[in-house]
Amino acid sequence: MKIRTAIAGDSDQICNVLRRSIEELCVSDHGASTAIIADWLANKTPENVLVWINMPNQRMLVAVDGSHILGVGSVTASGEIILNYVSPDARFLGISKAILTGLEAYLKEQGKTRSNLTSTLTAHRFYEACGYRDSGPIEMWGPLAGQPMEKQLP
Repeated sequence: MKIRTAIAGDSDQICNVLRRSIEELCVSDHGASTAIIADWLANKTPENVLVWINMPNQRMLVAVDGSHILGVGSVTASGEIILNYVSPDARFLGISKAILTGLEAYLKEQGKTRSNLTSTLTAHRFYEACGYRDSGPIEMWGPLAGQPMEKQLP
C-alpha cells in the first residue's frame, strides 16, 4: 500500500470509494435511510471529484495497492481535513490512519501547527485515537450530526 497525491485519472475510483464507504460503513450516521444516503451521495460524482482533485487550495491523497484505490483523504490549505474515507474492502488495515498521517504531514510542511475536522459518528472514536479532541458542540448537517475536532500537530 502506498499513499500518493490524487490525479485526474483517479476520479472514478475515488468516487466509488466515497460512495461505498458512506453507504456501507456510515450506517450509524445515516441509519440506512435512503433519503439521507441520497442527499449525502448527491455531490459524490466523478465530475465533482475531478474538480476537488484540481482545487489549488486543497490536497487530496489516495491509498493505492497496485492500481486499486483503497482510500481517499483531502485537506484544505487552512488545515481542515474534509475527507477521509476507506473502501469497505480495506477496512481495519490502517488505510485511514495512513491517509490521515499523510494529510497531517502536508499541513506541517505548509507550516500549520493545528488540524481540524468535523467527524461523523462513525469515525469519532478513530479520530480520538489519533489525538483529535472535541472542539465544539455537535453541528447538524440536515439530519446528520458532525462533531468538530482539532489536534495540535507535533
